[in-house]
Amino acid sequence: MIILRSIKNHSSMNIAASILLFITAIAAAVIANSSVAPMYQEFLAHELHLRIGTFNLLSHGGQNLTMVEFINDGLMTVFFLLVGLEIKRELLVGELSSFRKAALPFIAACGGMVLPVLIYAWVASPGSEGGQGLAIPMATDIAFSLGVLSLLGSRVPLSLKIFLTAFAVVDDIGGILVIALFYSSHVAYEYLLVAAALYVVLYFIGKQGSTNKVFFLLIGVVIWYMFLQSGIHSTISGVILAFVIPAKPQLHVGKYIERIRSTINTFPAMGEESIVLTNEQIAKLKEVESASDRVISPLQSLEDNLHGAVNYIILPLFAFVNAGVVFSGSGELIGSVSIAVAMGLLIGKFIGIYSFTWVAVKSGLTPMPEGMNWKNISGVALLGGIGFTVSLFIANLSFGNTHPVLLNQAKFGVLCGTLIAGILGYIVLTLVLPKSQE
Repeated sequence: MIILRSIKNHSSMNIAASILLFITAIAAAVIANSSVAPMYQEFLAHELHLRIGTFNLLSHGGQNLTMVEFINDGLMTVFFLLVGLEIKRELLVGELSSFRKAALPFIAACGGMVLPVLIYAWVASPGSEGGQGLAIPMATDIAFSLGVLSLLGSRVPLSLKIFLTAFAVVDDIGGILVIALFYSSHVAYEYLLVAAALYVVLYFIGKQGSTNKVFFLLIGVVIWYMFLQSGIHSTISGVILAFVIPAKPQLHVGKYIERIRSTINTFPAMGEESIVLTNEQIAKLKEVESASDRVISPLQSLEDNLHGAVNYIILPLFAFVNAGVVFSGSGELIGSVSIAVAMGLLIGKFIGIYSFTWVAVKSGLTPMPEGMNWKNISGVALLGGIGFTVSLFIANLSFGNTHPVLLNQAKFGVLCGTLIAGILGYIVLTLVLPKSQE
């Protein structure tokens, strides 16, 4: 039921958010190849300051963060905080909360991570410079893939939506582990010890029943700075923060309903013409407001609050600064990296998800969910190749400023693989799904 509610909450914004993300990515590519490209590059390299005396919060190793670094290392931490909250929810009460529920999407996700890496390694040798991007085609973009699936409306069986969401969440876990293990530099343990101490403090404060989200976020900013200086990629701080945010509300829903009924029954009467509340009436309404805040857990409340900012501000900004593929200039646009990424997303994801699902079902390890069949699984397996956000993120970590030509190739491969996978997945599902699904 939790994942069902999540899907319904997301579906209304998935299409609009996906369209905005797509438009922003296209705009970035157009601008990067236009006469205003120098201004675009200057914007990306612009240094940022948030000073308190001589201390600059937006700095790393004594160097001020540039705009692109602030978005990728700072704002994207909020995105990974949201991802962490969703993962925690699914592990606690969702489709990853038991072996029976998690088995099929977990197996499918493993195939969707392993096969793209193997295909990438086959095209771009791990020993070459391009070999650093092995993990780029591993991830599935939940928002984008669900956005495409939402275009088909009620024709899509609920089990198919759950399957896509669940294996994409497992993909996110894999991507986070890869970022933490393989994209960290020399570790400064003193900063990590301070961050760990702050996590422990937040954990015990949450255990005491605190629901103050602002407090958790302010301490989260301090932890983010510690990670930024530590050598462990700063976005990991957001994921860990999610796991110390309380998932249990202070007030049980049954007691909440009783309290609201009692408040309503004792609410002071007011005349029909009165437009100004009395102090007693205001006090009663504040009781309702306080109880409402306590019946929703900080985890669910924060997750709901962050969706709008992430989908309509942070991800479009990320796309704008990272999707600017340059089609002319020095270096080849189509090379081993672009081919490896596109093939990994388009072919590797499809074969991995479909084949691992087939083995799991045919071996009897897990049953085929009601409403799913091999035809619609093939369409969802193609949608698994929509890797946009996390794939671009890992591409920047892989090549960054050290290999600009390979980074440009990786971006082109991500855009091509994502676009083709999305179109093919939509076409296949349009053909195989029933004309109407009540």
